[in-house]
Amino acid sequence: MTEKAVSGRSNSGFVSRRSALMGGVSVLGTSALSASIFGRAAQASPLASLEIWGPPAGPSIVVLHAIATGRLDGAVRKPTLRVWRQVDEVRAGLTSKSFDVGIVPVPVAANLYNRGLGVRLVNVMTNGILYIMSSDPALTTFESLKGRKLAVLFPNEMPSLLLERLFRHAGIDAAKDITLVPTATPLEAMQLLVLGRVDAALIPEPAASAAVVKGSVAGKTIHRTIDLQVEWGKMTGAHKTVPQAGLIVTDRFREANAGIVEAMQEGLSAAAADVNAHPARAANNAAGALQMPWPVIEKSIPYCNLVARPAQQERSAIEAVLTAMADVNPGYIGGRLPDAAFYL
Repeated sequence: MTEKAVSGRSNSGFVSRRSALMGGVSVLGTSALSASIFGRAAQASPLASLEIWGPPAGPSIVVLHAIATGRLDGAVRKPTLRVWRQVDEVRAGLTSKSFDVGIVPVPVAANLYNRGLGVRLVNVMTNGILYIMSSDPALTTFESLKGRKLAVLFPNEMPSLLLERLFRHAGIDAAKDITLVPTATPLEAMQLLVLGRVDAALIPEPAASAAVVKGSVAGKTIHRTIDLQVEWGKMTGAHKTVPQAGLIVTDRFREANAGIVEAMQEGLSAAAADVNAHPARAANNAAGALQMPWPVIEKSIPYCNLVARPAQQERSAIEAVLTAMADVNPGYIGGRLPDAAFYL
């Protein structure tokens, strides 16, 4: 498959596989009306264009690589990626009906489904991208974080809730034993760590790899001291992965585009395998939209645990994560585990 150039406007977090000369204007779910709703993916007419929402994190690398290499051409002629930076942007997009397809944390998807906002989970796109980073190589256990300052991401969102559940399992009362410093973005957490204002930071990929590079520039060695995916496996025993984020579609889009959704899943699955096999090429395709140097993204890919597995196949692992979230904050997943219809 030939690789296609990606052009982007980095200040907007918007990227299109086609050049600007071709007038790559994004069309949302309304363009879905032209698609066939019958038959397999190969028989569905590709949409003219589609905006896919994604976070500034590992799973979006797969989407951007799929766009650049034409692996979504069977689903969409002009796919684009819109980078969201706060989960509230997704919630607002659903309310305004400007969101039809995008990557979100799996517990957020469950909450939206349980609240009746009409979304379904297509797949899992990462088995965990969370790491505790520190300039102190001795901070390799939760116990060693006692008495230290720890930057934590997104209070009351998945990263901090998962960490809280792991702390509880380790017998640590984070509110008493650790000074938690809330941060709103991975960049903020990274900067606090590199500047030495915290002893450690919970950071997702690719920002975790960026912290290593930034630290080196500042004359400081940043270590990946605790892998939350490994700690999750120790806690659960039966589940060795953290299905952290996946692709969701709205019901209105799904009902009009069954074949398109299937074609997207096929393309993303192929792209995920290619990202892991050729990280340098994938990093180059993702750098502009994610506003990170491609060498940083290349370094991050081995730690991103990137996949594109159908949601139905991952239900058991997903429910283990959702149960852990509910143990800390039942409202975060909408008060209950989603039923079978949630999983496409």
